[in-house]
Amino acid sequence: MSFGSALQDWFRRTGRKLLGWTLIPVGIVLMPLPGPGLLIVMSGVALLSRDYVWAQRLLDPLERRAIEAAKYGVATWPRIAASFLGGLWLFVLGIVWWASPEIPQFEVLSVSFGPQLPAHGWATAIGLWASALAAWGLLAYSVVRWREPHMSHSDSRP
Repeated sequence: MSFGSALQDWFRRTGRKLLGWTLIPVGIVLMPLPGPGLLIVMSGVALLSRDYVWAQRLLDPLERRAIEAAKYGVATWPRIAASFLGGLWLFVLGIVWWASPEIPQFEVLSVSFGPQLPAHGWATAIGLWASALAAWGLLAYSVVRWREPHMSHSDSRP
């Protein structure tokens, strides 16, 4: 192994670890906000799973459950349509939060709301749009990867 390839491997491993350890706290901070916080945390764990056994142990059962959920979610066209509409709802909410319409003032448990939407503005809108794009991307991937084709009556004839 040459010095150049050894150095490149070191940078690749170090970069993967740095990115993984960066994504985890960023995702944790983003979790209470509308956006892909959990997806960012899991991305960090996935990167770290190549170097740490604890991350691989955490990722293995989650990966199995995610695949089962994806297969279930694309088993019928109504489920696929509902998932697509869920992404559309997130996208529309992003538009609403971007526009930041005035809302009536009210109070819940001594916390006042209005006349602005909570966390209004471009940051929340971008988080909602990123969530919609992630949902649509994962839906498309799941349809291609795990949707079982159903034979029509004409296909079942010998």
